[in-house]
Amino acid sequence: MKKKKYLSRGAILIICAVFAVLFLLPTVLTITNSFMEQSELNANYGKIFSNFSGGNKTFISDKVNLKFIPDKVSLSQYVTALIKSPDYLFKFWNSVILVVPIVILQVGTAALAAYGFTRWRGKFRSFMFFFYVILMLMPYQVTLVPNYLVSEWTGLLDTRWAIIFPGMFAPFSVFLLTKFMRRIPNSLIEAAKLDGAGEWQIFTRICLPQCRSALYSITILVFIDYWNMVEQPIILLQDTTKQPLSVYLSTINAGEVGVAFAVATIYMIPTLLLFLKGEEYLVEGIAHQGSVKG
Repeated sequence: MKKKKYLSRGAILIICAVFAVLFLLPTVLTITNSFMEQSELNANYGKIFSNFSGGNKTFISDKVNLKFIPDKVSLSQYVTALIKSPDYLFKFWNSVILVVPIVILQVGTAALAAYGFTRWRGKFRSFMFFFYVILMLMPYQVTLVPNYLVSEWTGLLDTRWAIIFPGMFAPFSVFLLTKFMRRIPNSLIEAAKLDGAGEWQIFTRICLPQCRSALYSITILVFIDYWNMVEQPIILLQDTTKQPLSVYLSTINAGEVGVAFAVATIYMIPTLLLFLKGEEYLVEGIAHQGSVKG
């Protein structure tokens, strides 16, 4: 029995390792290729990018040389992205200006809404929470047209607030935080009320500290979601100077393949740092979500 158990665990470990390597290959390829010279990139992938640079797309018969180790390490692509061409850094800060307020405002709004759903005992609570779940299931593509019409009606179209306001009230964070706050024992809240604590003190000194892992996991998930957004800026920001780097990356032409790899690597750094910093909280928060009863 023990032998079968070890064999099954070993097989599962091997399968997980294979899938992990497959998922990491594009990221590793992007990072290593960002240190290649343009001539080496053209020799390895020139046919692909030349094929898609024009209007006509033809069949590629030659094999592509996927190369992970550059023949000669070069920083010229990073010099171009960071120094010679300020457009990339400008778009990067556009992403920061858009995403950071969305994360802060959405987490703050979700915390207040989740506390209300947790403490409110009205008969319409279940209906309102179910309505939030329905909204959460709707993809961005469904709500883009209403967002566009509302932004145009309110005069926010082609401004950053056209993206920040819908992101601020996204229901995803409210759903997760509500599920997490319901884990807090009522006895703890009742004890605080007996000690004279008001609702604001209960919220700030009991609920928020108890939900630290959930808040961090939601922060990471929301940041990743909006850091990679493409549809909203294209539709709601007609001024290209206000669009984030995620949109600008798709417009890089075939002659800037190396720069695209370098910019993509730089663009991954904030997400990777945030994930590595809060990996423990992220795993703990998601694990608790699955163990909560509605």
